[in-house]
Amino acid sequence: MTAAALRRFCLGLPGAEETFPFNPTTSVFKVAGKVFAIAPLGADPLTVSVKCEPELARGLRAAHAAIEPGYHLNKRHWNTITVEGSLPDRMIRDMIEDSYDLVVDKLTRRERDRLSG
Repeated sequence: MTAAALRRFCLGLPGAEETFPFNPTTSVFKVAGKVFAIAPLGADPLTVSVKCEPELARGLRAAHAAIEPGYHLNKRHWNTITVEGSLPDRMIRDMIEDSYDLVVDKLTRRERDRLSG
């Protein structure tokens, strides 16, 4: 997965926006003002940090060397994925989408309704 493909996927999720609160090179993807992915898109190797259910987060880290506890984030709820070819793109997209869904599930009904149009 390329940085451009990762960015396109994140921005393709309903209501997603890209912000740069840390610096001009670190993309922070949000829905309804809440973060679901963080990616320094110019970094080599490319990484993306995503929210994850704690039990699943531990299992993914144990099973895949490219998945580590969230860098500078709550290690219980965030994983950082190194996009270096060992994980299928579909798996990376699924983890981003799961992160997005975790955030959307915590939104109020009114906020969720705004996302659906």
